[in-house]
Amino acid sequence: MPSPEPKRILELATIALLLEARVIAVCAGGGGIPMTVSPAGRVAGVEAVIDKDLTAALLGAALRAEALLMLTDVDAAYTGWGTPGGARPVRVASPDAIGAYRFASGSMAPKIEAARRFVLATAGRAMIGALDAAPRILDGAAGTTIRPDASTVEWYR
Repeated sequence: MPSPEPKRILELATIALLLEARVIAVCAGGGGIPMTVSPAGRVAGVEAVIDKDLTAALLGAALRAEALLMLTDVDAAYTGWGTPGGARPVRVASPDAIGAYRFASGSMAPKIEAARRFVLATAGRAMIGALDAAPRILDGAAGTTIRPDASTVEWYR
């Protein structure tokens, strides 16, 4: 069963204050704690696991972040993963261009959708790649970057 989508970040104002004070805020980890809000405004926890990639995109967009970096155990997003034609690593893509490809629902698809949503909401850039390559991903030398000014999909050779 897919994880439910996050709708909003309840403690957004507190997180924003911490960031303004230059405090490193660890928030929404593992998708955060799923909550419901009743019509009367009562907040209660629910048993669920919210999608962590979509939560990161929602938080980044709400905070008006310039970039979203999603670190994983693969070096880039690949089209054709596990197919006879072979996998191709994506270097740069626009949200629309990358959206035309299908990715595995349990692994890369949520990251691609989160990246697309973040870029469309902020006109910033979203990046996906391996944890040990984080500085290179931020510099555009590794990983996959989704950005609004990309004309199509560029591949690694």
